[in-house]
Amino acid sequence: MDEKHFHIKNMVCSHCAEVLEEKLLAADFEIQKIELGQLTLSNPVTADEYERLIQVVRNNGFELINDKGSRIVEQIKQLIIQLIRTDKELEGNLSAYLSKKINKDYQQLSRLFSNVEGKSIERYYILQKIERAKELIVYGEQSLTEIAYELGYSSQQHFSRQFKKETGLSPSHFKDVKENKRISIDKL
Repeated sequence: MDEKHFHIKNMVCSHCAEVLEEKLLAADFEIQKIELGQLTLSNPVTADEYERLIQVVRNNGFELINDKGSRIVEQIKQLIIQLIRTDKELEGNLSAYLSKKINKDYQQLSRLFSNVEGKSIERYYILQKIERAKELIVYGEQSLTEIAYELGYSSQQHFSRQFKKETGLSPSHFKDVKENKRISIDKL
């Protein structure tokens, strides 16, 4: 086997990396570096250690990625998630950003992503933005206009239309429903 660098599917946040790191250390793996979607061990693993690694990774809801196409798809997902969650403003358009980061033609990336995931990169990007918007609405620390701006929408109206198209609810109705479902601690 003699590999020490691995790509991991379903690792979507820093907490995922922390959990997996804790579990791998408990299983006596020496970690050189762990970040979203990637793991580098200090030493190459033997065939037996590789099987153990697969088990630890699977038991924690992740999966090792072996083929190059799936690695690229995971890389696209990680870049999109990082873009949405880091308040980093997208310079230019998504296709140019991904092409530059991965150093591949966007058409090639788009075909590969669609074939593997069954949806376009753009659709995945929109769904990730809507999920992030739901989180921000639930937190209740920002206005809908601020959320729309943070997620790169040209206007609150555009954000609201896309949110309603994906969820069936307007952002303000989603916010009202969320508030009506919560029971304050003193009422429990």
